[in-house]
Amino acid sequence: MLYIVTQLAVRITGPAFARHLRTSTAGCMSLQRSRVVPTVKQRCLSSGQTANLNLSSVATAAGPVTVSTMPESAVQGLQPQALWNYFHDLTQIPRPSKFEDKVIAYLQQFATQRKLDYKQDSTGNMVIKRPGSGGGEAAPTVVIQGHIDMVCEKNNDVQHDFHKDPLKLIKKGDWLKAEGTTLGADNGIGVAAALALLDMPASAKLPPLECLFTIDEETGLTGAFGLDGSLLTGRTLLNLDTEDWGEIFIGCAGGGDSILELPVQLELVPKTHSHPQELKISGLMGGHSGLNISEDRGNAVVLAALVLQALVKGHPDVRIISLTAGDKRNAIAREASAILEVPSGEARLLVQQLVSQQALSLKDEYGHLEKDMAIHIYDHPERSPNAMTLDSQTKLLTLLSTLPHGVIKWSHAVPGLVETSNNLAAVKPGTAGDSEVTYTITCSTRSSLSHAMEVQRARIAAIAGLCGASVAQDKAYPGWAPNPSSPVLQVTKDAFQQLLGKEPKVAAIHAGLECGIIGEKVPGMDAVSYGPTITGAHSPDEQVNIGTVKPFWDVTLKILEALADKKQ
Repeated sequence: MLYIVTQLAVRITGPAFARHLRTSTAGCMSLQRSRVVPTVKQRCLSSGQTANLNLSSVATAAGPVTVSTMPESAVQGLQPQALWNYFHDLTQIPRPSKFEDKVIAYLQQFATQRKLDYKQDSTGNMVIKRPGSGGGEAAPTVVIQGHIDMVCEKNNDVQHDFHKDPLKLIKKGDWLKAEGTTLGADNGIGVAAALALLDMPASAKLPPLECLFTIDEETGLTGAFGLDGSLLTGRTLLNLDTEDWGEIFIGCAGGGDSILELPVQLELVPKTHSHPQELKISGLMGGHSGLNISEDRGNAVVLAALVLQALVKGHPDVRIISLTAGDKRNAIAREASAILEVPSGEARLLVQQLVSQQALSLKDEYGHLEKDMAIHIYDHPERSPNAMTLDSQTKLLTLLSTLPHGVIKWSHAVPGLVETSNNLAAVKPGTAGDSEVTYTITCSTRSSLSHAMEVQRARIAAIAGLCGASVAQDKAYPGWAPNPSSPVLQVTKDAFQQLLGKEPKVAAIHAGLECGIIGEKVPGMDAVSYGPTITGAHSPDEQVNIGTVKPFWDVTLKILEALADKKQ
């Protein structure tokens, strides 16, 4: 049914839900499911009848959520329509890790409007249940799982508040990305697929579903660790959080963080130093600290320490005011900035020459891969009264250059699988006093073997101690041990084979998935993980391959149809 809308400007606040008005290519709107409440009477093109269009909002304690009343052109017309529409909604709702209240409100409204049962545990995880249908009513319950938070990374020149602003979507060929920020396809596409499944008609052949939406996956799998296993009755799990279409994953690495704190002593900048400079490293690819760690991409923390060491060696009077590099624990550092003071006279020119030499050397080393890498030094407009003491800047640079980064060991059991790695993720100063500032250095270690991971974390702690830093290490999360005899794996392989016409690749992944933790919380859980192709996760280069989303959806339906034939 089409309606002429002559003039309409709507701001929907709260987790206003259901489907909203969708714009047709003729400039009209089709009403797919009512969303919210002021009424506009419009005439139907096909029948001449009038209808009331509900266009208001539901206020929540979570605060306002702005959701566009029509999809951006970037997703319009993409298939499957329901999945893409829900994904668009998610991109309009801020959902940083640990701040998922607005998207939780959206999910609650979704379930309430559809009269679906839902529960939450004390951690904040949510399960929405849908009864079986289309002949699958008596089948065993299947758990569909995804996490609702996203990594929030942006380019330095982009103005974006991840706690308030919706994402701006861009379609380029067969890829969808966001303008200057992460896209949140990790794991928004999986969450959108779960919502589309919950919203399928009563005639659809589906087993009973328990759609589990976990919180805070990206900053330590907090939701999975805190999961109340009694929320779930199902013992078959489809995790929709991997990023290589055509592959089925049945195992993953475990991981644990190390947070180092180094006290850095400050002193007055010598009077002979009157040329503040800023060293900037930018344009690196960054990426996922598990999936991309084997590619030897440039790490801004590592490169900044290397360049600064060369400057100090070439001109010992260079003094470091501050150093900031990297951000998220699970992202390879993309940008760095260091403020320096150099002596008057020829020292400034010498320092610039040294930076140029380092930039050329690093281009030779990384330039074939890191085509946009930029290393420059500029005049800095402001002078600082304090700089690091020579002893403290030596300790900081020694610590950063000694900590491991990258692949530490490849698996002997599974050729081509990274077994153990460490990501030197970030270095940041705290609030400086007159004589001291504490620098925080973040490391994220992953391994398929818990013993190997703890060996590396002990190594990091030892290096920290030698440099005068303290270290705090959280409890590592477990890996997910592969089970090649898994019943759901065979069903999934059959569905992929039918769709692709060839046997799919079955693999383990060097990244953290929630399957292993959920398996500990819910004994007997049989799981697989798969998803569409997503590249550049955890960086502003994140993009999802549009052409893989439809087959990802189709194979999910095939798997569920097969599981609907199973009996309790």
